[in-house]
Amino acid sequence: MIQSMTGYGKSVIQLASKKITVEVKSLNSKNLDINARVPSSYREKELAMRKMLASSLTRGKVDFSLYVEATGEETTTQINEIVVKQYMKQLANVVEIEDAELLKMAIKMPDALKTTREEIDENEFAEILKAVKNALVAINKYRSDEGEVLKNDFLERVDIIEARLEEVLEIDSQRIANVKERLRTAVSELNEKVDENRFEQELIYYLEKYDITEEKVRLQNHLNYFKEAINSEDSNGKKLGFITQEIGREINTIGSKSNFALMQQLVVQMKDELEKIKEQALNVL
Repeated sequence: MIQSMTGYGKSVIQLASKKITVEVKSLNSKNLDINARVPSSYREKELAMRKMLASSLTRGKVDFSLYVEATGEETTTQINEIVVKQYMKQLANVVEIEDAELLKMAIKMPDALKTTREEIDENEFAEILKAVKNALVAINKYRSDEGEVLKNDFLERVDIIEARLEEVLEIDSQRIANVKERLRTAVSELNEKVDENRFEQELIYYLEKYDITEEKVRLQNHLNYFKEAINSEDSNGKKLGFITQEIGREINTIGSKSNFALMQQLVVQMKDELEKIKEQALNVL
């Protein structure tokens, strides 16, 4: 079962005096790239949260955000009374205004407010980790749902390629007849006597160069393998990418050997569907 690298998960928990919100977003990337936005007071726990993300998401460009909103009466920010009074005293020597106005000015000055560092409560952090876990469950479900959409799109396009391949098989005999006729016409226009046996031998050699039997078999095998890979337990985007390269190689070879307008048109249609598959495969985990 395939998963998309695109996803979103969110979890909100309410503690005694804080509201904790965890958000995880992901986009496609060749490797795992985690960008974490964590309040400075929780910075020492960032590594533990990154490990949780890495073990669950494996791959993708991940944006992790931890928001903490105080909902109780507790606050870690306090007025630095000594500093504020000093500012007010100095300002009073400069301008003659009421104390209330002096206070408004002083409170905006550097170091007027001080923040005391709050130690992280382990019980509180355990709840935060639960929120992270819930957000990861949500984003993985999102990825799986998106993966199902991708899978259906892949299968639809593979079916189209197979249908075009069937059409190639149907017109192959017509193509060979057309090539033979053109060669015979070209020879007859030379107005030269031709050894019929030698001509037949050269014709067979020429047609063998344009034979696409092996390419048709390999292409069908690659298409079958692609469908198997989508449904396998270890399905991944890199593997699908390798298979699409092989599919493209066979389609290109058929196109170069076709030498027949109708077949070349079918090859162009197969290439078009394959390019759409390749583009979508980049988003598969």
